[in-house]
Amino acid sequence: MREQASIPLNMTTRTWLVRWIYMVTAAHLVAGVLLPLCAGAAFTEGYRRGIEGFFFNGAAPPAARALHVWWMSLFGPTVQAAAIWMAGLAVMGDRQRNAFAWAMLILGLLVWAPQDMLISARAHCWINLWIDALALAAMLPPLVWLCKIDLALKQVKQGVAR
Repeated sequence: MREQASIPLNMTTRTWLVRWIYMVTAAHLVAGVLLPLCAGAAFTEGYRRGIEGFFFNGAAPPAARALHVWWMSLFGPTVQAAAIWMAGLAVMGDRQRNAFAWAMLILGLLVWAPQDMLISARAHCWINLWIDALALAAMLPPLVWLCKIDLALKQVKQGVAR
């Protein structure tokens, strides 16, 4: 009885969490589109110099700077593709109330974040660590909650079906 009474509350919570995941996914897509357009812009100069400072004693040679801008630009389509995959899993999780889809998003974060953070820390690129931590904080708790809600809903439905 208690589980059935909590379903309406969970469904409202679930709706807001799903909307949040859609918004975060859309933000990844927008960031991926903007990254190639903005990689060489003046407002990214401080970020690029911070990374270059780890690899070069003083200013980076022009060829190295151009290569860095190229790598940043190249990363944009990668972020776009990841956002599309995230969106596909989010739609599957939402429409099918599929805990497995949420779990795969969680697993993706748990594979990506430690590696990305370690690589960034080794290069003393602290801004990347903060960005990664923000992404984890924005995505991991809602995904875990969605996974738990959908698993509980599945168990309630299986109990009713018996």
